[in-house]
Amino acid sequence: MVATLCVVGVVALVAVLGGRWVSDRLAPTALPWGPACSVETSTGTVGLTVEEARRATTAVALEARGAEAPATDGIDPLVLERLRSGPPDDAGPSLTCRAQADADLPVEEMTDTGLTPRAERVRTAMAEVFGEQSLGGFQPGGVDSGHGADSAHYDGRAIDIFYRPVDEENRRAGWLLAHWLVAHAEELDLAVIIFDDRIWSTRFSVAGWRDYDSPDPTNEILRHLDHVHVDVQRGAPASG
Repeated sequence: MVATLCVVGVVALVAVLGGRWVSDRLAPTALPWGPACSVETSTGTVGLTVEEARRATTAVALEARGAEAPATDGIDPLVLERLRSGPPDDAGPSLTCRAQADADLPVEEMTDTGLTPRAERVRTAMAEVFGEQSLGGFQPGGVDSGHGADSAHYDGRAIDIFYRPVDEENRRAGWLLAHWLVAHAEELDLAVIIFDDRIWSTRFSVAGWRDYDSPDPTNEILRHLDHVHVDVQRGAPASG
């Protein structure tokens, strides 16, 4: 009975969320008894643990910049190849993970960098793996314009990582970062990742990558074609 209700609940969630998932069907990570992460390879879906997903995405990212990478023993070579090269027909998402938000996170104030400590931790973690990046969406003292209403950028919770110009090579490089962020979402307390007309969020992680509806379909910046957007969880006010 319990298992039946779980399946019904997942199907209902699919109907509510809609959109195109990683493989245009129910992702294995949507099922609570399924793998925490999965990658679409040339021969089908391969399930991964979160640790394997973190190790695989980190290894591929470090390899791409000629740095020493962690061992990938036990990880299907087809997973690594897909993460390196992306889908053969068009750049796009290949990896997704199931994640949960930390309900005990406190609200953080913006620091002198224009980022909260959580967002600053994301910037540091990205630099350790990806090296120097072209970043935006924040500045000392904060930003108060240039983004949508209620944007996480205004709270210092968001970073934009630019991949310009918009071409096949940069799109595949952007997806390498986006996959790494998904694999590390719980570790880094991430909330939302947007890139290349797609969105992934911790809150709806069972849905994998979904279509992102830009407020202006003609604007490549608002469609997040030239940058990966990542923001961290807001946190909850301390109870009095």
